[in-house]
Amino acid sequence: MENFEKALDSPVGAGFILPYRFESTLQEAEYTMLSIGQFSNICKVGIKTLRYYDKIRLLIPAKTDPDTGYRYYNDQQLSKMLLIQRLKRYGFSLGEIKSMLSCNDQHSLARQLAQQIERLRRQVAETQYVITELEHHLLNLERTGDIMSYQDNYEIHLVNTDAITVVSCRQKMSVNDFGTYYGTLFEKIAKEQLHPSGKVMALYHDKEFDPACSDIELAVSIQESDKANRIIPGELCAATTHYGPYASLTDAYAAVVKWLGESEYEVVDCPYEIYRKTQFDKLPPNEWETDIFFPVRKKN
Repeated sequence: MENFEKALDSPVGAGFILPYRFESTLQEAEYTMLSIGQFSNICKVGIKTLRYYDKIRLLIPAKTDPDTGYRYYNDQQLSKMLLIQRLKRYGFSLGEIKSMLSCNDQHSLARQLAQQIERLRRQVAETQYVITELEHHLLNLERTGDIMSYQDNYEIHLVNTDAITVVSCRQKMSVNDFGTYYGTLFEKIAKEQLHPSGKVMALYHDKEFDPACSDIELAVSIQESDKANRIIPGELCAATTHYGPYASLTDAYAAVVKWLGESEYEVVDCPYEIYRKTQFDKLPPNEWETDIFFPVRKKN
């Protein structure tokens, strides 16, 4: 298949411009074109990539010889190719780039660029936190000689929780959907003029966690018990607090499970998180705080 595709493109060439004659049903016109090899060399993009861009109709050759199947590009397409490369460097997907290239709304394009700036800033902050976390991990290793010693930083304790009145939304969802569903909950709170009482939560109902699709219930505590979806009962819980970004929350969960395995208690209901300090408090990831609760009872 690859040999067949190669036969449909003109030779790479040596950087010179090819005059090429195309027949038109209206008139005969002569165009100065670039072969796919020359276009590839100028833009520093692989020929396979150009073929793929043609396939997904991101960048279609200006002309294709009906007899030989050779692809040719014109000089105006150089600017488009350079823009595609730059948008890729910014982190946009090919689907997003294709949509942007067909968009003539300056405000929409500006909004997408601004949103990408914020995404990149978050990535920089997250990367900086990972570096800091790695530095602390190295210090722990040098101090203890145990590469797993960082996992001993969680203090597990038993606590009798109070009942929590909430509006909630339970769905099969990805962790990436949290923002959407929390937005729905806060819209409901605003529309019905309810009064939040300070707790934002996530409850995990599946026995096996799949970040792409799990049975998750998101909840916001409110003061009005008569408007609540339900009341999360007060109960005995094994609890701990995680300090830092959500990417390392699993360390805290593992610490609680390890503690339970060595204790006289067993889990009786789904674990849940309460987000005490978050990015919405305008705090960096290393200052976020998340309380984790496992409802438990004494083993028989």
